Amino acid sequence: MGRFVVTLAVLAGLVYGGLYVYYGHAARQAIKEQLEARGLTAVEVESLDYGLLAPVSQEADIAVRIRYRGVDATLDVRVMGHPVFSDEVRLELDGLQALRLSIGLGG
Repeated sequence: MGRFVVTLAVLAGLVYGGLYVYYGHAARQAIKEQLEARGLTAVEVESLDYGLLAPVSQEADIAVRIRYRGVDATLDVRVMGHPVFSDEVRLELDGLQALRLSIGLGG
């Protein structure tokens, strides 16, 4: 019985880990699509930071780090719906966390 519980816990952990990674990929794609739909094709999504329970909820707050030429920005985005399981996902920009400007003599 104990072996079964441990195996079940390991299996559940692997499934949740896969869902967590795939959630990040799906959220990144949804954000890229929204940026491209608004004509911001040169903006590059560098990273996403979301909570541990984001893949199992219908609403999540995501910190998105984007880059446009020499400017880095971190945005707060609220995701309504589930990027993996929902057909309709709504993204709302909550605010700007940080803005970093790099000025250099690039060559």
